[in-house]
Amino acid sequence: WRHLKDGPATLTEAEVARVSAHFVPPEYQALPAKDVQYDIALRDDKAFAKWAAHNVHAHKVPGYAAVTLSLKAPGLAPGDATSEQMIFAADLADRFGFGELRVTQAQNLILPDVKLSDLYLLWTQAGGAGMTTPTVGLLTDITCCPGGDFCDLANARSIPIANSIQEKFSSLEDAEDVGSLKLNISGCMNACGHHHVGHIGILGVDKNDQEFYQITLGGAWGMEASLGKVIGPSVRAADVAGVVERVVDVYRSQRQSGERFIDTFRRVGMEAFKTRAYEGVNTVAREIDHD
Repeated sequence: WRHLKDGPATLTEAEVARVSAHFVPPEYQALPAKDVQYDIALRDDKAFAKWAAHNVHAHKVPGYAAVTLSLKAPGLAPGDATSEQMIFAADLADRFGFGELRVTQAQNLILPDVKLSDLYLLWTQAGGAGMTTPTVGLLTDITCCPGGDFCDLANARSIPIANSIQEKFSSLEDAEDVGSLKLNISGCMNACGHHHVGHIGILGVDKNDQEFYQITLGGAWGMEASLGKVIGPSVRAADVAGVVERVVDVYRSQRQSGERFIDTFRRVGMEAFKTRAYEGVNTVAREIDHD
């Protein structure tokens, strides 16, 4: 960074203005910052309010919001969408926005420009397509590569691990109590699931021709980016969800008021999490006769 700072690749305000001049902004309507019908729906429909709390995001233009269409329905591959769902999402982009649909690194879809007055109708429509799981930013909003089920490079499967963790924290109230926590899964060292920057990372490894999983803690992105640290020996597939649960239990017992998982981990350190994580876990791969 010291070599690159203020170099020719530095993005200046003038350069941003130059590039911006090539794009026409959406034709936003002049709307009030608050919408009465939206506020009534938040008050009267608890399920809608839960969804809005996690999947609706502030917008710089008054009267608009950005909306995450979740692809993390329980029991399905995280980030997976059928052709019918994608066609439906495109229709939603036309009906409730300016025809723009974005795919996120977190394996969800975003409608970037939705009127507040349209949010309730959008929620009812998207819910019928299974795209309103209200878990954005929570533990069960897992980022996961295809793993051994679909990728020839993988050392281990990823999707069943994600499903087992989602099942362990299937209660929305439980996931909300845990709060902001990013869990990423990769099926091999190529790290397509970005496990190394997950607050909790899971990496599939081959151990004596068996699927094992290495657990990392403390990864993060953004202004305080860090790479996760391996907690110890890899564990069997059947033990992964339990390890995650015990790691989360340590966080719950150690956190201070309003403290996120990553902040608690950095304050408390690895040892408390490591000791609890391996309780009752066998990390030895059985011998396999290949004859």
